[in-house]
Amino acid sequence: MKIKDINLFFEKGLNCKKGKQGNILFIPSGAVFPEKIKEDKCHKIFDTEKISKDKLIRKNDILFNSGGVGTLGRVGFYNEDIWSGDAVCDPFVFIIRNNDIKLYSKYLFYYFQTDQAKKNIVKYTVGSTGITSIRKKDILNFSINLPAIEQQKTIVQILDTANNLRQKRKEQLTLLDDYLKSLFLEMFGDPIINQKNWRKKFLKEITNLITDGKHGDCRDDDNSGYYFISAKDIHDGIIDYSQARQILKKDFEEVHRRTNLAIGDLVMVNTGATIGKTAIVNSNKKTDSTTFQKSVAIIKPKINKLASIYLQYVFIMRINAFARISSGSAQKNLLLSQMRDFKIPLPPVKLQNKFASIVEQVEKIKRKMRDSLNEMDNHFNALMQRYFE
Repeated sequence: MKIKDINLFFEKGLNCKKGKQGNILFIPSGAVFPEKIKEDKCHKIFDTEKISKDKLIRKNDILFNSGGVGTLGRVGFYNEDIWSGDAVCDPFVFIIRNNDIKLYSKYLFYYFQTDQAKKNIVKYTVGSTGITSIRKKDILNFSINLPAIEQQKTIVQILDTANNLRQKRKEQLTLLDDYLKSLFLEMFGDPIINQKNWRKKFLKEITNLITDGKHGDCRDDDNSGYYFISAKDIHDGIIDYSQARQILKKDFEEVHRRTNLAIGDLVMVNTGATIGKTAIVNSNKKTDSTTFQKSVAIIKPKINKLASIYLQYVFIMRINAFARISSGSAQKNLLLSQMRDFKIPLPPVKLQNKFASIVEQVEKIKRKMRDSLNEMDNHFNALMQRYFE
């Protein structure tokens, strides 16, 4: 059957002024995630007579992002644990409220996360880069298999169980990241304030900084073994080659001439929404066959008093500062000239290495957890495929 055949309240949110105070939670599209609505990305507004009661979000409402790069099609499920008072969302979010006895609300929430729904979202997306959206009438034409209500409840219960396990594993990974940040502060203090009065040097004095001259005009060759890494391939402190582009050897050699990538080099995203993300080159497996997009800076330590992992955490601890000092309106850019003038505290290398050793041990645990999470993700996706095919 079509979604339009289900009795739903299906309307966009409201244009409201942002604020820091108020009695109503305002949920922007950037706060809507399947695992939860992220309150730290929300705002507060004061009640006004202009807000229709229908536009106040209720328990078990589905929030569907109707536009935006990276947010289009992302859904959230609203419950009263998020906020005890009234809440509204912005006009880039559809409020989908179930009024049909044939539908269990969370069943539809999970449906929107299936491959089938995602393909439809891609199919019906309209607009140009940066201003993409999907229309209500197209979503209402999505086809959905709607079994008996009791079977829907059973499916949701199974998916909830599998999903909760995934979220707990993610929380464990987050706690380990928080532990390492806390340990860094305990051992070295805040690298911006430098309350421990470590001697400082400019980044240009202790490293070489390089960025490639290409943006993305390398030609693809999926079996070449020569990798062109972009910002999206850097996450969780590692370079993820699994989805990275492979390019022609000729194009690789043209871009790679200046980099001479080596184990221990640090790479950092210096353009765009993920500015400040870092990874360390820690394997020679692909060192000689990897080059980077211009949005990624290569940082090569040139003194033996600087541990790469220590420097990486200096950047992690000041990631918010990068966004503040970067230039550009549509897209933020952190220039190499700016980076060269960063002042880096230099505690004793023995202390840096002690911290690096602890990080390496924790990273081994995190790798096992990531592998476990991948298995959970695969199991969850297989269940989704099974129940919604």
